[in-house]
Amino acid sequence: MIHRVLGALLRAALVVILITAPSALLPNVSADSAQVVALVAFFGAALTFFEYVSAYPGLVEFRDAPPFNRVRFGSLFVTVILLSLIVRGEAAPTVVTDFVTAIGALIGYVLDFPYSPVRLMLAALPETSSLREIELMREAAGMSYLISLMALSIFLIVLRIGHWPSKSGSFNVWINLPTFDPTAGGDVVERLKRDARVNTIIGFSLPFVIPAVLRSAGDLFGGLSVTNDQSMIWAVAAWAFLPSSLFMRGIAMGRVAAMIEEKRRQTYARADLDHAHA
Repeated sequence: MIHRVLGALLRAALVVILITAPSALLPNVSADSAQVVALVAFFGAALTFFEYVSAYPGLVEFRDAPPFNRVRFGSLFVTVILLSLIVRGEAAPTVVTDFVTAIGALIGYVLDFPYSPVRLMLAALPETSSLREIELMREAAGMSYLISLMALSIFLIVLRIGHWPSKSGSFNVWINLPTFDPTAGGDVVERLKRDARVNTIIGFSLPFVIPAVLRSAGDLFGGLSVTNDQSMIWAVAAWAFLPSSLFMRGIAMGRVAAMIEEKRRQTYARADLDHAHA
């Protein structure tokens, strides 16, 4: 119980750091904005703490199947920190901000080709955007997309080397897939495979769909702007994080389906062997 409480407190603290990082790193953050961020951080920490301190399922999937959520959180954490450093470099440049900005610019230019996700994010900017605003968006989008690809690669390596999730012990569907009802009807394996395909397709489509949605919404609410630093950071981070997160969820559900299928084969083979001996 003590181990669970300490783990929940650590995760809650990391959530607070994640949410408050942009306002802490960026200069000239207003007091009102800081108060709103602090309130959001409090609710995020409370939700995380009660989710992980409980022995019963809640909202977080694969809660007891590390490192799935650790890789996802780590990718979002690194993305938000690095984007905050890029934006901070606009007003208070340092060696660190210049280095991060240079990497983002390099990746952004490499990925900025016709119909690429980075090019579509640039197209989501208002037509009145300055050249510097376009370059800043390219740097942020390039860095975010690079981190999302690295997170996906790390997760695939973990699956291959660590034989996830079977090596972490018995897999509890009730705890790790709280929104998945095994008794809803139909074969569990087929439903898991179907959900895995749906998540993979949506994850592949989102980097292209999100910029189009932002551009369409710009006609009503104003286009995506880099002048609001924190909004830009979270928008670009979500644009890169959500697709990779759905990709990982699809891969994970496919892996769980394969594990259940393998367990079934072993059970059937053992039953046939016992029947033959009888």
